[in-house]
Amino acid sequence: MSEWEQKRIHDLLTRHFPGAWGEEPVPGRGSNVSVLRSINLDNDGHVDISTGALRRFSSRELADRRLQDGDLLLEASGGGPGKPVGRVALFRQEGDGAYASSNFFRTLRVDRRVADPSFLAWRLHWLHGRPEIWRFQQQTTGIINLRYADYLNTQIFLPPLTDQRRIAEILDTLDTQLAISAQIVDKLWAKQAAITDYQLDNVAAKEASLGIFLALSPRNGFSPKEVDDWTGLLALGLGCLTSSGFAPRQLKNVPSRDSRNSAAFLGDGDLLMSRANTRDLVGLVGRYRDIGTPCIYPDLMMRLTPTSNCRTEFLEIVLQSPEVRRQIQAMSQGTSESMVKISGATVKQLLVRVPEIPEQDRIVKTRETGHRGIQIEQERGKKLALLKQGLMEDLLTGRVRVSQAETVLEDL
Repeated sequence: MSEWEQKRIHDLLTRHFPGAWGEEPVPGRGSNVSVLRSINLDNDGHVDISTGALRRFSSRELADRRLQDGDLLLEASGGGPGKPVGRVALFRQEGDGAYASSNFFRTLRVDRRVADPSFLAWRLHWLHGRPEIWRFQQQTTGIINLRYADYLNTQIFLPPLTDQRRIAEILDTLDTQLAISAQIVDKLWAKQAAITDYQLDNVAAKEASLGIFLALSPRNGFSPKEVDDWTGLLALGLGCLTSSGFAPRQLKNVPSRDSRNSAAFLGDGDLLMSRANTRDLVGLVGRYRDIGTPCIYPDLMMRLTPTSNCRTEFLEIVLQSPEVRRQIQAMSQGTSESMVKISGATVKQLLVRVPEIPEQDRIVKTRETGHRGIQIEQERGKKLALLKQGLMEDLLTGRVRVSQAETVLEDL
């Protein structure tokens, strides 16, 4: 790290300037620029230029504010609870279109004699994830602003330009691999959904009410008041039921010594359905998987117990199908779209087709095989994300030499 130099962010720029919003296009004076806003940036340093707002700039304003390939977009206003303002993204010109940033941003034009734009984008993206970023937050009204002058005066360490480019190439490569992995997962999900829909559309069974295939009426859980301390008993939150099934991502500590808990204790494989949520999310189902700690389900979920001629795994697949989802959304009731409900009686009226056990098992096996392929690719994505995070920390601070990181990439 002996060749690294400490420089102010300001000294790495040839220009920095605020964005603009321009005017609404009107007949005879159409749009001449696409303005990028907060919604065009994600939290990983990417900018989506395809959905910019079409606006009208004056000739002078367009010449002054138009983005160039390699410019950095710095979020100067925005943020939110637990989310500091100051996100950064690297702009890459695509085609001949004109682009600008909104007035909630500052454009940083990099002096390429001393800094590589991609490297600086990674370095400032890394800064946004560090605790130090909170020093630059200023909130005087309902919006958070970046203490811009202080931010530009921040000192950062820079390696020689050649090393900057190599570091950027390494991080860009990992970022591309992560994007490819995410695309593969999306394609696998789509393929799995198409196969499952085809199988369900062609089952050898007549349509019948779901109640015929339930050994017990759907039963609501119990929602004790959440406590801060560990009690040895957890309760599921609604977020544990997702469009793809059960996920233990919203668990709450609850009192263990309450007789009302007993009816809501969960066993591995229990099938749960949410009975209240937004119209898009109400009626999500999932099979509970044991999490190693006693757990109960809340009042806003119901437990479904199928008969012996209906596999729990198959019923989960059926209740996740688009056809049944449409029925659930149509039957849900409420005065507000943000909270609609379904009842056990409603669930029993759902129309489903349940074939004989061998056909159920065949469909379940096909689904499980597909899910294993998805899980393998998801695990690969998680490893790539961890590697990227680790290398960002190591390379951007000089803790690891570029040659060592390049060796790691060769093993991918």
